[in-house]
Amino acid sequence: MSTIEPMPQLDGRLVVVTGATGGQGRAETLLLAASGAHVVATDVAEQAEDLLEESAGLPGTVEYHRLDVSNQAHWGELAQHLQQRGLAVNGLVNNAGITMRPRLEEVSLQQWNHTQEVNLAGPLLGIQALAPLMVPGSSIVNIGSAAALNAHHTVAYTASKWGLRGLTHAAATELGPRGIRVNIVHPGYIETPMMAGASPVMTTAQLALTPLERVGAPQEVAAVVCFLLSGLASYVSGAEIPVDGAFTSSGGVKFMSDMIAGRTNH
Repeated sequence: MSTIEPMPQLDGRLVVVTGATGGQGRAETLLLAASGAHVVATDVAEQAEDLLEESAGLPGTVEYHRLDVSNQAHWGELAQHLQQRGLAVNGLVNNAGITMRPRLEEVSLQQWNHTQEVNLAGPLLGIQALAPLMVPGSSIVNIGSAAALNAHHTVAYTASKWGLRGLTHAAATELGPRGIRVNIVHPGYIETPMMAGASPVMTTAQLALTPLERVGAPQEVAAVVCFLLSGLASYVSGAEIPVDGAFTSSGGVKFMSDMIAGRTNH
């Protein structure tokens, strides 16, 4: 296992992470554990021995629970399990999500509904189940997408992430008086299993449009998530933070500038 640099002010905090077995969720789980947090890692897989093995020996701890984020009963069971153990929840990372690539005139109602159930209803159910167990100073981080900041052709996925922005701001407003912070992080093109099936044309286009001219790593998203979970972000709530190499900030201007300057390497 490569060395993971711990983040400050996370020691002893209990954080629930959804979609924890791969990609960004795995990176978030390992960084939290390296920072001394107790992580309740959840995913739809029955078991996660490889994640538990990788986290062994870190300052914090990781325990795994199977959870389908779109299943309200699963959330209820997790909340009951934590409550029966007398555990307060300090953080929730709504990381679990699915992609859905059909375009506007191709997407079926079933595909649309399934995407909303996982990507949007899942975070809602998680907040409803765990917010009652949260103490003042707790933090919720929703994982959005660059597709939540502009118009992507993946209509069901894009709509679900735009909806997650609304949920984030509503929750930040509603839970703020209880001392619970809610923020959303928008990853850009990150090297994860979810992106493994993307067309090479998409990768080429992404690099041409991204000012940092590279793809991101899951650990770079995890670092921002852990900052928001920590006491370092104690007055940050209702914020939207892109982690995308300035892709959404540039809005395509980088590509136009490169063309004008004759830089056509992409």
